[in-house]
Amino acid sequence: MQMRFLPSIITALTALTLTSCSTTTAEQYEATALTSYTWQVKYANNLTSQPQPRIEIFANTSVLNRNGLKPPGAVVGPDDRGLCWPTLPPRPSVEQVEQRIKIQEEAGKPELVKNVKYKLTYGVGNAQNTLPTNYDVYRQVVKAYAQKTPLELTLGVNDNSVEKAEPVSK
Repeated sequence: MQMRFLPSIITALTALTLTSCSTTTAEQYEATALTSYTWQVKYANNLTSQPQPRIEIFANTSVLNRNGLKPPGAVVGPDDRGLCWPTLPPRPSVEQVEQRIKIQEEAGKPELVKNVKYKLTYGVGNAQNTLPTNYDVYRQVVKAYAQKTPLELTLGVNDNSVEKAEPVSK
């Protein structure tokens, strides 16, 4: 009896998925990748069994990559993904880690976390939009940027991100 509703549900979900994304063509655009290193330490009453330890950030460094060009301040790269990286931040000392311990807590070892945040800024008419994106879109923009090739952008749900970028053939 319940199976007869399944095709209706699938059709409704497919329609919702198809209507919640849109496309736009951009001739002016800039892709950025903010690369960063961050030293962090986990704190908990029991680091092996506590599912949500408290995380303290000690130091971080970052550098902003634009359209695949080596940014000032980058010391590493480009790497195998075409990204440049900043200098490493100073590792926290034992004293610094111990200063942040709360009663009955133990501290984990300092961890160096690498992170990348991708964004795409594009113009439509007189307006400019900046949205989060992904590595694949960043790389497509890097390839198209030098030739100033227009791109067809596929936006995510509620136009809150750029999911895809494809060159528009002239």
